[in-house]
Amino acid sequence: MNGRNEEHRIALFIDFENLVTNTGISSASFDLQPSLDRLLEKGKVVFRRAYCDWSRFAEAKIRLHEFGVELIDVPPSTRAGKNGADMRLVIDALELCYARESIDTFVIGSGDSDFCPLAYKLRENGRTVIGLAVKESTSPLFVKACDEFIYLRPRQSRSDKGDKEKGRQSVSADDGSSKRGRHGRDEKGRGDKEKASQGGGKAHSKTEVPDIAREVVQSMLARATGPVNPSLIKEAIVRKEPDFDEREHGFSTFARLLAALEQEGLLRRIQQGRQWYVVAADFDVGGGDTKGKKRGPSRHHAEDEDELESYPDPDEDEG
Repeated sequence: MNGRNEEHRIALFIDFENLVTNTGISSASFDLQPSLDRLLEKGKVVFRRAYCDWSRFAEAKIRLHEFGVELIDVPPSTRAGKNGADMRLVIDALELCYARESIDTFVIGSGDSDFCPLAYKLRENGRTVIGLAVKESTSPLFVKACDEFIYLRPRQSRSDKGDKEKGRQSVSADDGSSKRGRHGRDEKGRGDKEKASQGGGKAHSKTEVPDIAREVVQSMLARATGPVNPSLIKEAIVRKEPDFDEREHGFSTFARLLAALEQEGLLRRIQQGRQWYVVAADFDVGGGDTKGKKRGPSRHHAEDEDELESYPDPDEDEG
């Protein structure tokens, strides 16, 4: 098996009520697609189950069926209305772990720390465990119990879209107003643009290399005897911080995060054949490989972008 997608067989278990109760995501707006896309980049999702009392969340059933998710109905078992969805999920996950050795990755859709023992047992049996939940409603203990963590993000609400539509309508109304009104608003508009530009500067300053990335890069390159594949760096960071996501730090890809570290002088990027690698800043490439030489800061921004685009993202498949 050559591609990454063929290497991993994934089982997805969802504690649905946990993901849509006090999380900012409603059962009607629950969208599995973004998370499923992330999982499909890692391998083939061969098992998909969601557990809850579906009489309470009937509006989500059709959507989940479209994603091929098997719905396990767990009616309330107590007068307080509590069901045993979590217990049923644990039993099924362990049973699958022992019965199907070919399944090497288990995804647990919940932020509940009660699933920590399950994560420990699965990892003890050589399985990779990925957590899936809303960040603000996830126990830090469960995050640390997993090998990797993917955060769900609420979709934009209709009210937000309505506010944008109102904004567009107000702009149209300004266009049809008197000259005096337009001039008054023009002055205000210039002020707003200046504030926006200042705000944009602040937003840009949020792009910051996390300390965990610096620590891992320095440690790995200090021990390395040759070029290091960027994928190994990303994997090492995720092992130390399972919920690490470069996008949370303002970088659209991990390659751009490495480019920022190169600008800080912590590493160099070199190309061998069609593959890019990372070496220490003082690494002697040898052999007169001009592609491995560090380019000066006067390099044009567009050229930077071209190199970044050709740089393989560790999240993507490698041939």
